[in-house]
Formats: sequence, C-alpha cells, structure tokens
Amino acid sequence: MSDDQKRVLVTGASGGIGRAIAVQAAKAGYYVIAHYNHGKEKAEETLAQINAAGGKGELLQFDVTNRDDCKAKLDSLTEKYGALWGVVSNAGVTRDNTFAGLSGEDWDFVVHTNLDGFYNVVQPLTMPMARKKKGRIIAISSVSGIMGNRGQTNYSASKAGLIGVTKALAVELASRGITVNAIAPGAIETDMIKDAPMDLILQTIPMKRAGKPEEIAALAVFLLSEDAGYITRQVISVNGGML
Repeated sequence: MSDDQKRVLVTGASGGIGRAIAVQAAKAGYYVIAHYNHGKEKAEETLAQINAAGGKGELLQFDVTNRDDCKAKLDSLTEKYGALWGVVSNAGVTRDNTFAGLSGEDWDFVVHTNLDGFYNVVQPLTMPMARKKKGRIIAISSVSGIMGNRGQTNYSASKAGLIGVTKALAVELASRGITVNAIAPGAIETDMIKDAPMDLILQTIPMKRAGKPEEIAALAVFLLSEDAGYITRQVISVNGGML
C-alpha cells in the first residue's frame, strides 16, 4: 500500500449495500477497511471480492452500538494509519412493527444501531480528519427517513436523524475541507427487503423495479472522490423516482 493511497472505512460491509460500496471503492483505488460485527464469513467474502477486483483492504470487527468498543478500535486505526480519507456509515438494521405494537427493545435496537452508531463511528474519526483539513463522510439514510413508512417508525426515526446529523455536521466541517452527505436509497435488492410486499412497493416506484446495491455504491464512490469536493450538506435520493 502506497503512503498516499486513500483509506476509507465502510461499516456494515459484510453484504448488501455495504459490500457493493466496499468493492467499488476498492476498484476506484481506495484502501478499504471493511467493518463487520457478526458474520465474519460474509465479511471475508467481501474482502475476497476486493482482492479479486485488484483492490486492497482489511477487515475490522466492532459493535457500532458499543461506544467504548468503537472508540478503542478506531483510535487504534488512526494511530496506525493517521486520519482516514473517508467513512461510509452504512451499518443498519430493521425491526418492523406498528407503533402500537413496537416494543421498547425493538425501538432501542434500531435507533442505537442506525443513529447512535453514526456518532459512535464517526465522532472518533472527525478530529484527525479536521487536523488534516480534508475528508469525506457519507451517511446511508433511507427513503423511509424522508417519507416515513408504515410499520417502520423506529427505522424512519433513525434514518431521519441521520439526515439531521448530516446537515448540521456539514456546516461544522465545511471550513476544514470535509464534506458530509447522505444517500437515501429506496427499495434495493438486499436481504433487508426479501420479505417485503414487493407488489405493493413497485406500485410506488415509477421505474417499476428495485434498485441494485451497485447503483448506491456508484454514488457513494463519487461522493468519496476529489471531484465531489464542492458537494456537501446534501441528501441524495436513489429510489427510481419515488417522491
């Protein structure tokens, strides 16, 4: 790995959108730190795809809901490499139910993972980036955070929170040359929608199809690039034309 190769952390890189981002970022020349919590075998498959694509990277395990674990692992990472060029906060979960039937445990699990996880991962990396006066931060939000979805009050709240964080943090870091943006995917072909009522969902999508993880990854890799240096504080929807 050359000293000037940009290093990017992708959380939740063991499958779906995270894997696609990790692999495409590696293809674009970034050294990818592919995060996982559980599912080491799937994470190793991601790393194998990175290597097969001619890229370079490594795996890093931690629990995004465990603040102390995150800080310890990420402090060690910056001690090893210095400031990262970019971080894609992608790790996310769902536990759907109507609000009346939603347990406190399911609310907390989703919000702690999707929203608190952003803080736990990005906050320890921010000051090293600020000292370097360059970097890219990307939050993977959702159409649910913009429109709201029935049976997803916890998920919608967590993803809407990421939009608020993106807009506020972008203002704080703009003078340091660090961009902060959010991507809001619609229905994407991942395990997250495997049990969803696709017939009904497709009726809301003008393109009449689900998106592909690679279509999210293409935007993420562009936002990581030098060419995207004047794009910040934006929430970009990738959803086939949903409102």
